[in-house]
Amino acid sequence: MASPVTPSPESASSVSSVGRIFGAIFNPKPTFESIAQRPTWILPLVLFSLLSIVTIFIFGQRVGWRSFMVRQDQQNSRLQKQMDQMTPEQREKILDQQTKIAPIFGYVGGVLGIFIVAVIVAAVLMVAFNMMTGGGIGFVASLGIVAHSWVPGLIAGLLGILVLFLKDPSTVDIQHLVATNAGAFLSDDAPKWQESLLSSLDLFTFWSMILMGIGYNAANPKKISFGKALGTIVVVWAIYVVCKVGIAAAFS
Repeated sequence: MASPVTPSPESASSVSSVGRIFGAIFNPKPTFESIAQRPTWILPLVLFSLLSIVTIFIFGQRVGWRSFMVRQDQQNSRLQKQMDQMTPEQREKILDQQTKIAPIFGYVGGVLGIFIVAVIVAAVLMVAFNMMTGGGIGFVASLGIVAHSWVPGLIAGLLGILVLFLKDPSTVDIQHLVATNAGAFLSDDAPKWQESLLSSLDLFTFWSMILMGIGYNAANPKKISFGKALGTIVVVWAIYVVCKVGIAAAFS
């Protein structure tokens, strides 16, 4: 089996962890060649976690979780039917409990969720590429590619914080802080499966997928062309979207 073609250790080590954050956006090809040679992944995921924590804190102060939970309950037809049968006191008690629990889930998800999702995505793509192309991609290299391909999301996160300060709090939707997909323009009474589908068609998601294609191509350019890499990623993403939309349709 042919070994991956990678740049020399000297060129790989010349790109620092901080430099890779900016390089993933402004100069992706040599940046991902460096990552393929000497994988790193901690810094982008830590930055994502910090950004999530800051966003959740600001949201709680500026908007509040109660209005968010009211909106979520209204969008869940099954739950709404159950709550319609309750007394006002029972509904208020449930809403109070939801309001207390929501930020806890938000903070835990912001700290642990990003790492768990990154590990799962890296593992799935590693298996997909090794089975379909025989590329010999290692897990740490896959994790490094995935983590740095998500760097454009940091831009979206910073824009989201700006929106929290500039927008009327009563109109803020934390699930669509930045309107980069069609799901952000749907009405609250739109079917959940439709919102799930259109939200998946996101500009920053497509940007990250292109970066993943560059990254996996850099990991073994002899066996994984950019077109083959991007095609594999699109197939895996499409399967995920179909499953997500199906679950939204089944439980809404």
